[in-house]
Amino acid sequence: MGYILKPDNIFIAPSILSADFSQLGNEISGVHSLGAKIIHFDVMDGVFVPNISFGLPVLENLKSFCIKSGIELMFDVHLMIDKPERYVKDFIEVGGDIITFHFEATQHSFRVIDMIKGADKLAGVALNPGTSLCSVRDIFPYIDVLLLMSVNPGFGGQKFISSVLGKIKEANEMRKNGANYLIEVDGGLNSENCAEVIYAGANILVFGSFLFTGDRKEKFRRILLKIEEYYKREDISDLKSKKKI
Repeated sequence: MGYILKPDNIFIAPSILSADFSQLGNEISGVHSLGAKIIHFDVMDGVFVPNISFGLPVLENLKSFCIKSGIELMFDVHLMIDKPERYVKDFIEVGGDIITFHFEATQHSFRVIDMIKGADKLAGVALNPGTSLCSVRDIFPYIDVLLLMSVNPGFGGQKFISSVLGKIKEANEMRKNGANYLIEVDGGLNSENCAEVIYAGANILVFGSFLFTGDRKEKFRRILLKIEEYYKREDISDLKSKKKI
């Protein structure tokens, strides 16, 4: 990849779960042309979450499409599946760049992290809204991404759970103790609430149904505008060094 994920960056990550599945190549091309550098894949198994989405062939074909089309995107694979250690290597082989698994879905978090990092990929751990940060703090030094769910996983179009803002702030504070993970937020984000999520410390913002319905270009512009407004606020000094991507 021609860019690196760093804690002083803010990334917009469109989720193809809300895209037109009959036009996925065009959908990816469209958000890439607007400036997206990460594409988010919500992989669901109907067991860990009450829904089934897509699997390995979709990622493999879209990775091939991006390579042939000269589209440079990081594939952010969010595994909402039971016992993710069974499939981590497969999702890496088909093109996953960031592999995120749910802490609640496995008893072997360290093993899963080792599998991901052993393949030279970025390892992420995801937490449901009801899971506390204290329960996973021991693995923070070993992960690259901490994904905080701001809805209960399984379906798109849900309302943002505002109490997660406190968890984002807490996770941001924990980074001051030496952890170097990026904070990703997934669920219910739009151009109105994304600013306070950034202010709380988030780096990667996942947008689903909000971005893929209506005027996508206008919504992307509104998201960027909110980010710019927060950069310019004199009372938010900790955001001034951040870059939007």
